[in-house]
Amino acid sequence: MASQTDKSLLSAELEEEDDEEFRQLLLQATQKIQSAMPSVRDSKPIQPQPGFCIKTHAGSQEKVFVNICRSLDIPPPPDLSRQELECLLESDSASSFRIPMSLGEPHAELDNSGNGCAAYDVVINTGFFSKVEADPFFKEFFITVALEGLAEKYKMDINHPEWRILKNRKFMGSISGQTIRTKSSPVIQEMDFSSPVLPKFTILAEPAGGPPEFLLADIHLPRVGSARELSLELGQDRVVLRGGPGPYLLDIYIPHDIVPEHSHARFHRRTAVLTVKMPVQPQLGPP
Repeated sequence: MASQTDKSLLSAELEEEDDEEFRQLLLQATQKIQSAMPSVRDSKPIQPQPGFCIKTHAGSQEKVFVNICRSLDIPPPPDLSRQELECLLESDSASSFRIPMSLGEPHAELDNSGNGCAAYDVVINTGFFSKVEADPFFKEFFITVALEGLAEKYKMDINHPEWRILKNRKFMGSISGQTIRTKSSPVIQEMDFSSPVLPKFTILAEPAGGPPEFLLADIHLPRVGSARELSLELGQDRVVLRGGPGPYLLDIYIPHDIVPEHSHARFHRRTAVLTVKMPVQPQLGPP
C-alpha cells in the first residue's frame, strides 16, 4: 500500500517546485520492511550474535557506535599466542597477519539523549571473540584493526585513541543479518558490496511536553537534487530512506508507533532537506 505526498502541506518555498518531483516519492506503509539486498552468487546470509559495544567519534563531535558481534560462519585468524603475536607485530611481516571480519553497513540509531548517531556491526569468529575477551592485548589489537577497517571502508576519521567499551550495553540499536562470501578471497575481510552514506538527521516530537502527536524528521541530503532520486519507506516503528549519489541509506527504528498512511514527505531543493511528518498513534488510557 502506498500514499502520495499531500501537496497541501507544502511550504511557500516548496510551492515553487515541480509537483512531479513529489509524486515520485512514495510512502510504503507496511508493518514489516523486507531487506532489498539481492541474492548474490557464492554468498550466504548470517545472523550475528551480540558481543560488546564500542563508543567513539568520527571527527571531533559525531558519535559512532561499533557493535562487535560473533558468528561461527566467519573463519578464525591464525591461532597465535600472545607472545607470537607480539613478535610478529615487531617483525617485517606484521602486515601479513589478517583478521577475518565482516564490516556491516551503517545504521542510524538514537543515543540516550535522543540524538541521531551512526552504528556499525563488525562480526568476527566466535572462537576468536572468546580469545579477544580473555586477553586485553588481543582485544586492544583487534579493536584497532576493526576501527581502521571501518575508517578505510567508509572514508571517515574515527578518533581511535578515545574509544571506550560500554559497560552495561552489548550493542547499540539492533543487529541485522549480513551476507558474506562463501568462497575464499585474497582479501581477508568479507565486505558488503556497497558503501552507503549515512545522512545527518534530526527527529523532533510535537508537542515537546506530554505524549507526542506527531514526529518531524529533517534529513539532510546535500548530494540530492531531486525527490525522484529517493525512495522512502515507513513502517509502524521504522523509517528507511534510500537513494541519491553515494548512495544515501538511513534505516532507523522510531520509539513510537506512527501512522504511515497519514504521513507526508516534502523535499526542499534549495536546502536539500527532506522533511517527513509522521502522526503518532494515540496512546490508549486505562479502561
